[in-house]
Order: sequence, then C-alpha cells, then structure tokens
Amino acid sequence: MKRYYFTVLLLLPLSIIAQKIVDLDRYNFTVQFRSLPQMRLDSTYRTYNVTVEGTKLMQSFLQEINPTASVILEGWKKLSDKGHLLIEIKLEDLLPETVSVKERVEVTKDKNGVITSTKTFYFQEVVYTFAAFAKISDYKGQHIQDIVLANRTTKQVFKSPEFPVKEVAEGYFLINALKTTNELYRSSVNNAMRLLSNEISNNFGFGTVTVKDYMWVIDSRKHPQYAAHREAFLKMNEYLFNLNANIPLTGLKEKLQPVIDYFELVKKTYNTTSKHDRKIKYASYFNLAVIYYYLDDPQSMMKEANGLKLNDFDSKMGTSFQESALRLKTLFESSNIYSRHFSIDINSFKGPFEK
Repeated sequence: MKRYYFTVLLLLPLSIIAQKIVDLDRYNFTVQFRSLPQMRLDSTYRTYNVTVEGTKLMQSFLQEINPTASVILEGWKKLSDKGHLLIEIKLEDLLPETVSVKERVEVTKDKNGVITSTKTFYFQEVVYTFAAFAKISDYKGQHIQDIVLANRTTKQVFKSPEFPVKEVAEGYFLINALKTTNELYRSSVNNAMRLLSNEISNNFGFGTVTVKDYMWVIDSRKHPQYAAHREAFLKMNEYLFNLNANIPLTGLKEKLQPVIDYFELVKKTYNTTSKHDRKIKYASYFNLAVIYYYLDDPQSMMKEANGLKLNDFDSKMGTSFQESALRLKTLFESSNIYSRHFSIDINSFKGPFEK
C-alpha cells in the first residue's frame, strides 16, 4: 500500500505539468460567400449589354472570335442590348514592331566534361503591341468608368519554332503571317476580355467565392479542454463549415451560440499571464474572430482582434484580423449591403425598357 501511494505522489506532478502543456493544431475548412461590389450603383441596375468596335485591319480576325460572349458580369443578366449598363469595347490593331532572328546553341559534353559537339538552332522573334479599352455608362448616358485593357507600352513577344537553318527561321513570320497574326490577335483579345470580366465583376458584381481557412483546435489529449474543444468543432462543422453563398445567415448565430459561449468561458478560465494560458486564450480569440468574420459581423470580429493583440501571444495576427474586420466593415458600408449570403435569380432581372 505504501508503494502505491508513493507511485501516485510521483505521477501527480507529471499530471499537473501535462495540464499546463497545450498543443494546437490547425483545423482546415472551406466556406462559401458572395462577393460584394466595390463601387456603388443604383440598386435597381442588374442587367448589362456589351458592344465591340474593331478596326478594318483586324475585322476579318474579329469575326472569328465573338468577344462579347466572353464578357461576364457575375450576378447580372446579360441582354443583347438596352441593359442598365452599357459596356463599350474598342479593340485596336495588333502591330508588329520588330522582327529578328535569335539563336540557341546546344552543347553536348562527355562524362569528363569535354565538349563533343555543338548545334545551333534559329528562331524568329517578333515584338508586337496591342491596345484595347472599355467604357462603361448607364442607359441614361451617365459615364461610370473607363478601363484600359491593354496598351502599347507593354511589349509582347512571339517566338517561332526552332530550325537548324537560319534562312528558314528568317522567313517564318512572312510565310505564316496570316495564321500567326490570327492566333496572336485571338490571344490578345481573350486576355483583354478576361481582364474586363474580372474588373467589372469586382466593381459591380456578385460572384460566388469559395475560400479555405483554418482555426486552432487543441491536440493535447491529456488537456482538460481536449474533449470540449472537439465538441465545439463538431458543432461548427454542422453549421459554420457548410456555409453557402445562396443561403442567408438567418438563425446561424443562435445555432453557434453554445460554441461562442464556450470559447468565451475558456478565455475567462485561463486568465493568467502564463504562456500556457495565453496560448489557449489565443486559440479562443482566434477562433471567435474567424467565426464572426464568416457571420458577417466585423464589429464583433474587431473586438476579438483587439483581445488577441492584448493577449500578446501572436499580436501580428491580431493586427491582421483588425485589418480584415475594417475591410469588411468598409465593404458593407460602401455597397450598402450588410450580408454576403443571399440568393440571386438573374432570370428575374429585366432591363430598364422591358415590361
């Protein structure tokens, strides 16, 4: 019996030490929300149409591309004409500036590093420029934005296939001028349309955004909060980690309130300045800040970010969360939309002249 008590006394300090050591692991998850427009327009504007103007020189190439089809404003309905927004695109000529022949020397060496042979390959290099612009206005004629899609200060380079004979390389572009120009023009126009779609969707659109993020979960099995932490994550997995951009957040905070209350309790329970307590509080502040971010609550997120900085375990993350909360708050105010979760039925939208 004495030996038993002696063993317990030896193990007791180890048990206390184990409780004062906490390992945190990242818990990765994926959520979805809707992007909000960076620029505010009339809230009734939800249709658009696109026109394209090309040059006579490029007209034959333009007919094969149909760039209007690739211009997408997310969350809006595209009309053939007379939309709320008119996007006018002007495509200029693709112009070669310099044509030259370059060479590449291929050296073969033996196992001793001695050069045994050299081969020279030639290719033609064409430096060219392209320009494209877009003007956005509304159906009332009000100018909204000008966008530079490509300009001639950016030099682009085309390289021909390689040939062992220099004279063959010299004549490549001349012989294949029509085909090569068509390919380069198509690529330049497609790049410009992608840039335009991204720009107008960022400024005016309502896209669907899927992001990967993480929280901190206790990974120390002997820690007294181990089981409760995992229970909280099971609750979040049921509700928070299944967020969909099309489904409103109505009632979600109430469902997550037990999780929020738990992390708040942890902060109060581990309230000393020891590294252990600051570390476990760090996880609570961090997780709460992330929860509030996806609940579209930047004010509560800012509170947790401030607490994270004062906790002084990873103050840089506190600063990062402060910036994220401020950006979200600013986005809500600038768009006058205070949620990133709502459904959109573009088929229900009608142009300003449709009945």
